[in-house]
Amino acid sequence: MNTGKNRKAQGVIMTLTGGILWGLCGSCGQFLFQYKEATSNWLVPIRLMGAGILILFLLAVKNKKEILAVWEEPWGRRDILIFSVFGMMLCQYAYFTTIQYSNAGTATVLQYTGPAMILVWLCIREQRKPKLYELVALVCAMTGTFILATHGNLEQLSIPAKALAWGMAAAMALVVYTLQPGRLMKEYSTLLTLGWGMFLGGGVLALFVKPWTVHPVIDGQTVLSMAVIILLGTIGAFWLYLSGVQMVGASNASMLASIEPVAATVISVVWLKVQFQIIDFIGFIFVLSTVFIISINEKKKENQ
Repeated sequence: MNTGKNRKAQGVIMTLTGGILWGLCGSCGQFLFQYKEATSNWLVPIRLMGAGILILFLLAVKNKKEILAVWEEPWGRRDILIFSVFGMMLCQYAYFTTIQYSNAGTATVLQYTGPAMILVWLCIREQRKPKLYELVALVCAMTGTFILATHGNLEQLSIPAKALAWGMAAAMALVVYTLQPGRLMKEYSTLLTLGWGMFLGGGVLALFVKPWTVHPVIDGQTVLSMAVIILLGTIGAFWLYLSGVQMVGASNASMLASIEPVAATVISVVWLKVQFQIIDFIGFIFVLSTVFIISINEKKKENQ
């Protein structure tokens, strides 16, 4: 009994830590945008390729043949390419571009409208009417986004239009990121899928945005921030979160991971001196409530 409790407690700590590290990652990106003349065109391809190479290297040390397994079947090659470009690459680029035009807290919350979009897609795919809790979650997500975008004033946006557009793009990419690689992760492994997704996504993105044409300030703070983003905010965060999922279950992990926007907001306020209004936090609560509504109902299904 104690072993089970200890394992669950360990899973909670690991999941929470992973979410906090994701929040720190976004704030480090905001720091580079604000103070080091970096852009998402420079940061994202370096982050993705750097993390992807490290993950594939670690997997190769363990088993060289394993890292090439995904390329052996035609469906595997197709799915990893789709995931890399329309899931991993688009999701990360849109997320950091949203930060570039707003801040880490707002960008993370806007991305968290993704679960509501997933519900809509599942209803369309399954050709069914949404359930009551799904409608409530969708209304909460839409209300929270409306509050964040307008502060209740229909005549003007309270955040830059580009931030809102890229934030919604990040949320839509999250749908692909979440649903599309299911077979890949089941057939191979989550880390292998993430490693190739990051490496290929970063490589394809680099061809389009040409990060070598961006010249940020390169100093100790820049190097440290990129190290935190790649090692802690990417590899460390994913490993901790995915390990935690195995211990506490997907529904609990989803709720625990909602600490990410909280962490991003707190770090932005304390470290980067970002100013939020009370109405912003009301919008945050509406959006984040969708995660709890969905997760609680999914947990009920699992227990039935």
